[in-house]
Amino acid sequence: MTATQRLRARKAAAHTFLICFLVLILVPFVMVISASLRQGNFAPSRLIPDKISLDHWKFVLGIPYQEVVNPATGQTRTVKADTPPLRWFWNSIKISLLASAGIIFLSGTSAYAFARLRFAFRHATLSALLILQMFPMVLSLVAFYVILDFTGQYAKWLGLNTQTGLVMIYLGGISNYIWMIKGYFETIPPSMEESARIDGASQFQTFVRILLPISLPIFAVVFILSFISYMSEYPVASVVLQSSENWTLAVGANSFLYEQEKLWGRFAALAVLSGVPITVVFLLCQKFVIGGLTSGGVKE
Repeated sequence: MTATQRLRARKAAAHTFLICFLVLILVPFVMVISASLRQGNFAPSRLIPDKISLDHWKFVLGIPYQEVVNPATGQTRTVKADTPPLRWFWNSIKISLLASAGIIFLSGTSAYAFARLRFAFRHATLSALLILQMFPMVLSLVAFYVILDFTGQYAKWLGLNTQTGLVMIYLGGISNYIWMIKGYFETIPPSMEESARIDGASQFQTFVRILLPISLPIFAVVFILSFISYMSEYPVASVVLQSSENWTLAVGANSFLYEQEKLWGRFAALAVLSGVPITVVFLLCQKFVIGGLTSGGVKE
């Protein structure tokens, strides 16, 4: 076998592997879409349903539809969601955007302090943040409940069953991102900031006008990761948000999985709907990630 033939064989093998890998990834996604487009709330048994139905999507979008109660007599009933799932959808987007923006602000300023400033207990604090990352947020559910129950007695807008309280809890996850942003800051040469300081800029100005524009890639990554995690977060949201009007999409979707009956069709429609804002945020932040990775901080 010649070198050209071996190269073609390796390319064919690589392409075959990639195609099989993509198919393996896409099959579950197609199954979810199939469940949202079939009649009834049973789990799909095939990729393409026998008959396409938009009943589940009408329910999710708050559009009343007719459901057959008795096939023998043709009796129907009007089905409409008591709490429109679109409200859960909006709650998830609102909470995720606010929490992600707060994460960027708090973790960015904290990471700058750890990367550029020297102060007492700096290494000890960094080690404590590293240890905190080992424990998932779900282990603190009891503490979250007690704290919000206490604060709600004095400030109802910051207690249990409030979206503000949930956002404040999510902001406590900055330790997961401080190390990430700090490592990125340390790859930027301090000479750039020193040059700005010589020209008369203050430390705050060098942070805002020099370091932040260069650090857009890492902030875009942090925003994407935090937004995705908060859009799909369930344990903490299910404890804090107790009324259906305040539920997020993950909590509302789980309400369709009863012990006696699992409404897979409605659950699948909500699952597909939750992927829309994640895709949009990724596409909007993608140019910042690619643009920052392909441009250097110091130009000669």
